[in-house]
Amino acid sequence: QVQLVESGGGSVQPGGSLRLSCAASGSISSFNVLGWYRQDPGKQRELVATITSGGSTSYANSVKGRFTISRDSAKNSVYLQMNSLKAEDTAVYYCTLRSYNMEYWGKGTQVTVSS
Repeated sequence: QVQLVESGGGSVQPGGSLRLSCAASGSISSFNVLGWYRQDPGKQRELVATITSGGSTSYANSVKGRFTISRDSAKNSVYLQMNSLKAEDTAVYYCTLRSYNMEYWGKGTQVTVSS
C-alpha cells in the first residue's frame, strides 16, 4: 500500500513557474504509469501529464511546451515542472500512480495563478 503526498503548490503570477513534487511512502518502480491530474471548481478533471516506467511522456495539449513531468525512482518521487503559468492553470493538482491492478491518489496541492 502506497500513500502519496503532493507539495510545491502556491500562488504565482502569470508567467511564473512552480515545481510540484509527489512523495510516495513506498517504491514507485512497480507502477506502470505515473501522472498528474488537475481540477478546478466548475471544470472537468483533466489529465495533465504522464510518464511510463520506460520513461515515455505524454502531455495535455493545453500544457505542451510549458510543463515537464519526471520521476526519480530512487527517491520514490514524481515531479511536475510548470513554466509560463497561465490563469487557466489554476487548479488542485493530484499525483496518481497506476498499475494494472491498483491506483493510488494523493490529496492534492493547490496552484493559483493570478495577477
